[in-house]
Amino acid sequence: MHQNLRKTVLRTGAAAALATILALGSAFAQTRGGTLNAIVQPEPPLLMLGLNQQGPTQYVAGKIYQGLLTYDEKLKPLPSLAKSWKVSDDGLTYSFELQQGVKWHDGKPFSSADVVFSIDKFLRAVHPRARVVISKYVGSVTAPDANNVIIKLKEPFAPFLSAFVVDNMPMVPKHIYDETDYAKNPANQTPIGTGPFKFKEWKKGSYISLVRNDAYWKPGLPYLDEIIFRVVPDAASRAVAFEKGDVQVLRGGDIDNVEVKRLKALPNVEMTTKGWEMYAPLSFIVMNQRTEPFNNVKVRQAVMHAINRKFVVDTIFFGMGKPAISPLASTTLFFEPKVTQYDFSLAKARTLIKESGVNVGARTIRILSFPYGSAWDRLAEYTKQSLEQIGFKVEIQAADAGGWAKRAGDFDFDLTFNFTYQYGDPAIGVARHYLSTNIVKGSPFVNNQGYNNPKVDALLTQAASALKAEERQKLYTEAQNILVNEVANGFLFEIEYPTFYRKNIKNLVQTAIGLNETFDNVWIEK
Repeated sequence: MHQNLRKTVLRTGAAAALATILALGSAFAQTRGGTLNAIVQPEPPLLMLGLNQQGPTQYVAGKIYQGLLTYDEKLKPLPSLAKSWKVSDDGLTYSFELQQGVKWHDGKPFSSADVVFSIDKFLRAVHPRARVVISKYVGSVTAPDANNVIIKLKEPFAPFLSAFVVDNMPMVPKHIYDETDYAKNPANQTPIGTGPFKFKEWKKGSYISLVRNDAYWKPGLPYLDEIIFRVVPDAASRAVAFEKGDVQVLRGGDIDNVEVKRLKALPNVEMTTKGWEMYAPLSFIVMNQRTEPFNNVKVRQAVMHAINRKFVVDTIFFGMGKPAISPLASTTLFFEPKVTQYDFSLAKARTLIKESGVNVGARTIRILSFPYGSAWDRLAEYTKQSLEQIGFKVEIQAADAGGWAKRAGDFDFDLTFNFTYQYGDPAIGVARHYLSTNIVKGSPFVNNQGYNNPKVDALLTQAASALKAEERQKLYTEAQNILVNEVANGFLFEIEYPTFYRKNIKNLVQTAIGLNETFDNVWIEK
């Protein structure tokens, strides 16, 4: 008999010991073993999370890379690569103590030097969200020893502890990336992280395979031997694959929303909408404001009146969401409900077009399709029809995920669609789309539309630095009113995503980042 169990029997007696044995048996059921089959949709262009943050990349690479922190459903920080942290009273110094015994997938030790490099060099240079925070607020990142990191801010940034989610600040191996061309580094094709799963194989158009990291820093984890992310281009085929048991997990967007009710009713199937608390995704129309017709605010306002957002939610997305009225989701801190409302009215839209003085039919508008499933294709078709009713000439240009990211990042579009993750605070998830300093080529998640308003820049900057919630609310309310009035983006709807999984898949959604978590304690009940 195991020595600890023998002591338990002697101490508690036979009856209590039996209960202990049963409990231990339950725990032993979570031993390693099994392959989890999931879908990645669409196929990501890259798995290097520091360079690409599209949804499919986050999903797969979240098992490879890790950040210093993760977050519970109330957005409270939890340990990840940092086991503890302290914040100075003045809000300017953040001290992190790192987990010990962590290794990169190539066997090299993870240390504070990697954290300093990741934050102060790599992410500062290339990350569309993190670079905004780092460049504006981070004064220095230093390492007093191998296990501790100190970050000093130039000025207070109230939501700084919310900035360490893995896709926002993934830790990157210094020994592989330092003094290299980050975008051309060969390791981008074979990503190396500290997570519970290691990259094994990517057969383009078919699957991505990750395997158990036997040297993972959490003893006994992960439970799974392998995760296979299957590439299945057709939404109906993805639903059938889940129904037949070929895949055990479906992520939001993997299927058409018309399938939700049917799949939810299947035996031995669970559905949850949890795991999106950190993201609170909000979709919008991106109108390129650099040239006519969308450089005219009345034209952008006309587009808002021409789109029936309730129809979009109820009919195209089958009720999975609600119309948005602001760049902030209604579940996000500092949301302001009393902003200008754009009711569906083609008559108002035509009047605004006339007032603008712009000949919107002078050239053909290119809608760059959003490659995240057939619902987005239908949205593009609906938008085309709506714009044509108010005088536009429109064509739809198809793109895969990589093509869309490149064209959106190069500002090579007239109109496209996107959705923002809110990241618990508008200073992290929202401001990046509207700050004029974030009009930078190379990423689809910056100020791609070219919106420029110095007043909004000042309001967003002040709101991020203010430490009192009342002051932040006042500043964000003013900013929201301006952004809505000027249609800085065409706010569409707040997205609700279902996650489907077989009942024998345990511990699947446990934090505010849901399926983007490491899956280190996910296990399959035999």
